[in-house]
Amino acid sequence: MTTEIDVPDRPDGYATFIADLKRRVRGTQLRAVRAANTEVLRLYWSVGRDILDRQRDEGWGAKVVGQISADLRREFPGQRGWSPRSLHYMRKLADAWPLEEEFVQQAAAHIPWGHVMVLLDRLEDRAEREWYATEAARYGWSRASLEFEIKTDLRGRQGSAPSNFTATLEDFDSDLARQAVKDRYVFEHLDPREHRAERDREQVLTDRIQDTLLELGRDMAFVGRQYRIEVGGDEFFVDLLFFHVTQLRYVVVELKVGKFQPSHIGQIGTYVAMVDGLVRNPQVHAKTVGILLCTERNEATLDFALAGTASPVAVALYEGLTAQERAALPKPGELEAVIGEEMRAHAPETVRPVR
Repeated sequence: MTTEIDVPDRPDGYATFIADLKRRVRGTQLRAVRAANTEVLRLYWSVGRDILDRQRDEGWGAKVVGQISADLRREFPGQRGWSPRSLHYMRKLADAWPLEEEFVQQAAAHIPWGHVMVLLDRLEDRAEREWYATEAARYGWSRASLEFEIKTDLRGRQGSAPSNFTATLEDFDSDLARQAVKDRYVFEHLDPREHRAERDREQVLTDRIQDTLLELGRDMAFVGRQYRIEVGGDEFFVDLLFFHVTQLRYVVVELKVGKFQPSHIGQIGTYVAMVDGLVRNPQVHAKTVGILLCTERNEATLDFALAGTASPVAVALYEGLTAQERAALPKPGELEAVIGEEMRAHAPETVRPVR
């Protein structure tokens, strides 16, 4: 039990001192857990490497994995994870990253073991594995989130939406703006069968704004829905207005149900110009951009339409998931159940992998 000590006269600067001390303790704890996780993954890599080498150089067969498993389980009865299935994953890990130091320098060595198994199961290309490992480490994805982003091809969707950014922004700003836009958005919480009207879809995206922001990008902050702008006594309403906190720019989002029409560009281009001229602080903020979200688009007409506006606009596709499709996605903890109880902890009690 913690005893509360009453110190009525704390010295000047004490509050700042104790706040900094708590921050340092938490930071050290986190670094210690991450370091322990990396050491566990080093062990798994070395076990897998040894099995691969023996099988290649000394002709050990596949059945030896079962014998290794039995011996390790007898020697370390308090440790789970030395099943044949676990050892096969370790072998696969070493095969995917042939050099230990090369593996340790990658983000995959700094994410939980369960995440690494997802990468090994779902992806064959090494560059793809490293990209998703980096994103998982950066944003703290759960295993279910990692599964979902791979399933919906997050890497392929990133930064590839058709736009006129190169014609309407400076080169460096154009590159940044492209990074903030996906070619296709998948809103897991939007059911296209239930939410058919544009206003209904706006409502569910704002009702579940945290989930919406996760898909739009973690650097996005929500400003407002049906954001009102008055120009010369007339009122205009932007469907959704966001602010990119890293690039320091407003992002206008217009939501359309159905196929892209060239007239949509005129509408969103006008809204982008209004936000840029009346809301943005030009001394602080980068130029405003727009993202037109539609469910279909005709690439042939798209280029002409984008060339017809001076406002920086991208046209992206979006989709939702039906209840049946959502049910098919992995839930938090579900992957553990599939892999097996023994995969939850491969290390002794003092060195547990990060979950």
